Amino acid sequence: MARTGAASVGLKILSARIVATAAGPEGFPVGKLPEVAFLGRSNVGKSALLNRLVGRKQLARTSRTPGKTRLLHFYCVKRPGCELLLVDLPGYGYAKTAKSERERWKKLIEDYLERREALCAAVLLQDLRRDPSEDETLLLHWLAEREIPGLVAFTKIDKLKPMKRALRLRGLDSSLPVQADWVVPTSSRTGEGIDELWRVIDTLL
Repeated sequence: MARTGAASVGLKILSARIVATAAGPEGFPVGKLPEVAFLGRSNVGKSALLNRLVGRKQLARTSRTPGKTRLLHFYCVKRPGCELLLVDLPGYGYAKTAKSERERWKKLIEDYLERREALCAAVLLQDLRRDPSEDETLLLHWLAEREIPGLVAFTKIDKLKPMKRALRLRGLDSSLPVQADWVVPTSSRTGEGIDELWRVIDTLL
């Protein structure tokens, strides 16, 4: 699929480190580096994808317990000619979490997305094996209304055989309220789609 926008800078990762963990705006890092937010359901594989993007195994902590990420984590990533922050937002949709806690996460996420001037794009992670929920579709509309570029990274594509994967991608591409060249199939296990996701992100920095 052809991409538009600025040419992609080098995909090599020079360094990646955590610079802040925040429970609210008072803990957000000060500075002007461009930021890209990552969000999705609690079991979508967000930490694994972030680790694959930066070529580190344990930068973002993975867990077998859904809903572990309850704060915002800011990771500074340096690449040739480019420095930015990747922001890991709390996962949502974990039914065993108290309603009051889920509401607190929702407010924290919305406050960040709506008020953070350095935010360049938000990447919604979606497990290719499941259909987008109403919440996920509404979120993409919510981002569009606020003129925040909303990308979709399909995760765990390696879990499906090639033919079934292709059928799922064709069906879901047309159902999402986002432009086609902002949809990227990925696998944190095999690395498929990682360079392509970086290229799309680069066009929005």
